[in-house]
Amino acid sequence: MNLTKSKYCKGIQCPKMLWMDANMPERFDQSVLDINRLSTGTAVGDLAMGSFGQFVEVPFSRNKAKMTAETQRLLSIGTSIIAEGAFSFENNFCIADILRSVEDGYELIEVKSSTYSANIGPEKVKPIYFDDMAYQTYVLTHCGLKINRVYIMQLNRDYVRLGELDIQKLFVLTDCTEQVLDLQQGIAGNIERIKATLAQQNEPDIPIGNRCNSPYECGYKSWCLRNLPHDNVFQIGWGMFGSKKDEAYNAGVVTFGDILNSSIKLSDKQARQVITTVQNLPPHIDSEAINAFLGKITYPLCYLDFETCQQPVPLWDYVSPYEQLPFQYSLHTQDTPCGIATHKEFLGKEDTDPRRPLAERLCADIPRGACVLAYNMGFEKGCIKALAQMFAGVSEHLMSIHDGIIDLAEPFQSGAYYCREMGGSYSIKSVLPAFFPDDPALDYHALSMVHNGSEAMAAFADLHNKPPEVIAKTRAALLAYCKLDTLAMVKILEKLYRTVNG
Repeated sequence: MNLTKSKYCKGIQCPKMLWMDANMPERFDQSVLDINRLSTGTAVGDLAMGSFGQFVEVPFSRNKAKMTAETQRLLSIGTSIIAEGAFSFENNFCIADILRSVEDGYELIEVKSSTYSANIGPEKVKPIYFDDMAYQTYVLTHCGLKINRVYIMQLNRDYVRLGELDIQKLFVLTDCTEQVLDLQQGIAGNIERIKATLAQQNEPDIPIGNRCNSPYECGYKSWCLRNLPHDNVFQIGWGMFGSKKDEAYNAGVVTFGDILNSSIKLSDKQARQVITTVQNLPPHIDSEAINAFLGKITYPLCYLDFETCQQPVPLWDYVSPYEQLPFQYSLHTQDTPCGIATHKEFLGKEDTDPRRPLAERLCADIPRGACVLAYNMGFEKGCIKALAQMFAGVSEHLMSIHDGIIDLAEPFQSGAYYCREMGGSYSIKSVLPAFFPDDPALDYHALSMVHNGSEAMAAFADLHNKPPEVIAKTRAALLAYCKLDTLAMVKILEKLYRTVNG
């Protein structure tokens, strides 16, 4: 039974995932896959290969024996840097991103498309990355290689592009040798355990828990949770740690009713979620707190929402890896509470830096000193502040907009308003359907092509690669999605006014 490094890491998280892949793949939920992240990893890996000078890449082949044979040939002739080298030991297979020859052995370099800062140490590296590198080290060592050092190579979040891309500054190396060596003694046992699970005839009986979401969301989670009641301990929101949910579940505390009869300590908001559901209570409304929030709002009122994209490898000047780059906004404006809302919007041109035209248009659309409403305002304020730091000519105006922002999430985040339909979440994607469950005009699922921020980000990032007719349809979908975000805020605020003031 063959094992690869990706399968090994899956098995570390939960070996049942591998059993499901082999025996019940139709139960996999494709929505957990991030295709954009997968393609990003390939692009970053290709770029990283040249970081250490001239290299030889082992061509990929579905014939693993062909790859391992070519790798051995390159080793035998003393190739100094091998990329994508393949190794196999007792049906344990891995492809090493970069193998660099040194005086008395080799250095193994694992490339990840995630970001890292040179200002923090290896203790901040994701534990699953150590498992990945430890498995490779185990295989390579048993293939006869002496691995002197093991590094993880990640994108440097502190790098800012200016002019030509600087590969040496784009990446940062972290020495993980000590952590990898500490894991070596457990590798053989882990492999045996994983393969034993794979060999089972019946579906493995592995308890559900935090492993269903960490370090990655499992595509079989809904299948494994299918027999739980809808209102179970894993549905508690408001920041309850996964480890605490695991502890409760393993102690037999499963339903919301079980929680009320247990000694588990809940925060006020967690308790409100549980009690509201169990007792089927009407919405909790703190009229005084909601009115205090409404008292901050002045008119005319602007509702603002940004969409952003990220570039793992910066394409434009003054961009860092994965920096949030606003490319679109939607703006609704009202002159009076619950009055007619007018709409304006901006969507940057594909494959060009949209930040300056967006900043200038935003200043034209929002007057200085205006009251601006955003949902989870930290995101919008962060975007505006970054634009203000870049463009001196509109900096003062942008910071005036920044300082006038009020957060519509406040009454929900604070618990001033809560209803059971919110399901322990105060996100706009939870509040909107809780307020308007039967309004198709406010249903994100009814949109075409773009239904959430992640899809918007991916759509714009790849837009320049599409034919004109697809570009036109995608741009229309992006505009419709972003417009719904601000329309949702208009409707939610109207609901709050009517809730406390009739």
